[in-house]
Amino acid sequence: MIDAIVDLAHSELVAYAGMLLILSAFFMETRDILHSKAAPYLGLMAIGSGLLAVRAYLIDEWAFFILEVAWFAAAVVGLWTLDSKLSDG
Repeated sequence: MIDAIVDLAHSELVAYAGMLLILSAFFMETRDILHSKAAPYLGLMAIGSGLLAVRAYLIDEWAFFILEVAWFAAAVVGLWTLDSKLSDG
């Protein structure tokens, strides 16, 4: 089971899925469908960059890994900030 998960993470399918999520969020934001501080946008960015970070780590692409971890962290902090504002207000 673990080997199957690692094989999937190594596959380009994961990279394409992550890329599609990030580009979808960006496209919808530039068309005023989503706002960059809205939960759906941040969720797409977090999942997409998280997938790409895992892939970058597994293929030893360290600069890309650091970039994707930074994007992932920014999206998660944005989601956490939204959650904090909702629970306070």
